[in-house]
Amino acid sequence: MHRTTIMLPDDLKDQALRYAHESGLSLGEVIRKSLAEWLPKKRKGSQRNPLIDDVPLYDGPVPPDYSVNHDRYLYGDQSEFS
Repeated sequence: MHRTTIMLPDDLKDQALRYAHESGLSLGEVIRKSLAEWLPKKRKGSQRNPLIDDVPLYDGPVPPDYSVNHDRYLYGDQSEFS
């Protein structure tokens, strides 16, 4: 590992320190983790398209009848407009 000095705006440093303290991490670890997550997303050719890459857009609970009643879940009860 190499020591590196960086300049941070006060508000960004305060946010990072607060997050580090709440997470039980050092400021250096927060910066390393942030860069490790951010850099692969920004490398040329790594722009992902969730429609092409078949990456889930939502990773939470889904009602069992969603495929049949998706309009009701997306737009609510539209009977008042019929």
